[in-house]
Amino acid sequence: MKITITGATGHLGTQIVKALSQLVPATQLNLGVHTVSKAAAFAAAGMTVMAMDYHDVASLKPVLADSDVFIYVPSKSHDSYSRVSEFENVIQAAETSRVKHILVMGFIADQINNPFALSAFYGYVPRRLAASSLHYTIIRNALYADPLVPYLPELIERQNVIYPMADQALSFISQADSAAAFAKVATTPRLLGNGRIYTLTQSQSYTMPALANVLSQVSNQPIGYEPVTLAEFEALYNAGNEGHMLASMYAGGALGLLSDVSDDYETIMGHPAQSLVDFLQTNYPKKA
Repeated sequence: MKITITGATGHLGTQIVKALSQLVPATQLNLGVHTVSKAAAFAAAGMTVMAMDYHDVASLKPVLADSDVFIYVPSKSHDSYSRVSEFENVIQAAETSRVKHILVMGFIADQINNPFALSAFYGYVPRRLAASSLHYTIIRNALYADPLVPYLPELIERQNVIYPMADQALSFISQADSAAAFAKVATTPRLLGNGRIYTLTQSQSYTMPALANVLSQVSNQPIGYEPVTLAEFEALYNAGNEGHMLASMYAGGALGLLSDVSDDYETIMGHPAQSLVDFLQTNYPKKA
């Protein structure tokens, strides 16, 4: 069996590779990466590491060739046009490289009325796959819980959650749980159904006051909810020109479009996803 993972040295890709390594021999894992040196530890473990560029179809074809399962993790770009262009290259390479099944990372912000800057891409993915000749499965992630850990000190200092979410809720999943689900689906034929779409979330979503209560509990510090405007949020977090993308995501959230709750994780793994409280208590460093 040949399982190919692209984006294998990114945050999620790395965890997917590690999760897969617990289920199949390293020799069955084929990693497509932009910088081969970043995958040195995986190569040393016996995995195949190949250089590729999402914007160069010719470089993708030998990486994807004859893959039984190809796990596609999109690159980190801030606009739908770049992602769609990349995905078209991926589809072309996969169709001509005899990929038997493609497993694609999606996101819950894929609704037709969602103002999120990447919503058009995530909405395009299932429609484009349906029009292709590929057998495919999509796993839609909720928001990652992981960024809350390094963000918590700032929220403690502010004494408030500031997401411009009005009275709407957010759903979360940890990257480790997402990666475990990807690995399980990729290696379990009964789960890898053609055209099947899974949604990975924890067992509940959180309004911003409820999220503030969780963060207060974990940090043992008072944290409330005092939202800033979308424009203020964009200006605050525009490092790397990400401000508009992030603000647009919470604009969708304020419409109730980031609050999905699903039991698909339990269907895949046989147990619920780790709760937000447990995740944060496990990962947030406690002061002595």
